[in-house]
Amino acid sequence: MPEIRVPGLLTLAGLVAGLVCGALLAGSPQMDSALAIAGPVGTLWLQALKMTILPLVAGLLFTGIVETAAAARAEAMAKRTMGFIFGSLAFSAFVGATVMPLLLSFSPPPEGVAVPGTQAPPQVPGIGDFLLSIMPTNVVTSAANDALLPVIIFVALFAIASLRLDEAPRRQLALLFEGLAGAMMVLIGWVLKVAPIGVFALGLGLAARSGLAAIGALAHYMVLVSTCGAVFLVLAYPLAAVIARKSPGRFAAAVLPAQVVAISTQSSLASLPTMLASCRRLGVATTTAEFVLPLAVTIFRATSPAMNVGVVIYAAHLAGAELHPGAIAAGAFVAFLTTFGSVSLPGTVSFIASTAPIAAAMGVPLWPLAVLVAVEMLPDIMRTVGNVTMDVAVTASVDIPRQSAPAATED
Repeated sequence: MPEIRVPGLLTLAGLVAGLVCGALLAGSPQMDSALAIAGPVGTLWLQALKMTILPLVAGLLFTGIVETAAAARAEAMAKRTMGFIFGSLAFSAFVGATVMPLLLSFSPPPEGVAVPGTQAPPQVPGIGDFLLSIMPTNVVTSAANDALLPVIIFVALFAIASLRLDEAPRRQLALLFEGLAGAMMVLIGWVLKVAPIGVFALGLGLAARSGLAAIGALAHYMVLVSTCGAVFLVLAYPLAAVIARKSPGRFAAAVLPAQVVAISTQSSLASLPTMLASCRRLGVATTTAEFVLPLAVTIFRATSPAMNVGVVIYAAHLAGAELHPGAIAAGAFVAFLTTFGSVSLPGTVSFIASTAPIAAAMGVPLWPLAVLVAVEMLPDIMRTVGNVTMDVAVTASVDIPRQSAPAATED
């Protein structure tokens, strides 16, 4: 994938400036004039962001499924690893669908956050609508109507079907979708370069209507979404203790250097060398660590489904949408499926590519995500630390059959 540089700090600064300006303008005679300018600017940036989502998700999802299937066809260790990965990601989607609503029931968002515009709260799909929307009658029509769930189902099935082709046509299709994803990455990189301007305009409009409640909602959001990711940070320790038979103290000491690198870089890929060192301290076989960890960094992000579903559920509350079980089920399913198309990218890029399809499946508008993306660099720390910790725990767990085999031969 081409290298994408996103002005994360400038985007955060744009949001802060927009919130401050909007709070100062709230109730003043100049507010309507400011909103008349900021509104179209923010909407234009949202539309530019939205136009990249469908082809980007299609390219990443097709490529991710093909690569995941190739890994699963490898030796027995790969199959054990993929079993851990599939199970963990499915559980992660379930956590996001249950923990975030529970957190919001105990700690609802601050009151007074005004929805942009005067439209009625969006209608979200019920269980029957969710079931009917799974299979598209016309994938082109679904794409034209922004119905991403049936399109995602079609792309996933298309990718699985391509695995039955001969090597030459299968590789040509993979290159086509890889090129599509790469081109869309460049395009979304261009859009995100002007994110400070778009986020400033959206933040100004939000604060002008909501005042200080908007700032409180963002802080509240970061705490709750980070809590969803912390679930997997905590679960990594009993996983290592029960499955890998590593004492919690030993595991904590071994994984700490990798966690420090994860906090400082916010990149699982950059943490890979220290994760390998952590596995050596735990006594994991070198061949196991050198196989499992690169695979985990590529396709396993334990916190992503939970935190992405949590983000969209919180966004729905900000937008005034009532979520039914069918909508949450759709979001959890899409979060699980699209995780296999995620790549090692800056948090801002992967945030949009991961959460927008979930929002579309749940019937949640895009504008809250465009505001929340500005503060993603803070929850992204929890994402990375949780992912790195789970990667080491899963690697140690996968190594257990291989560790026990030599002992049996010696007896």
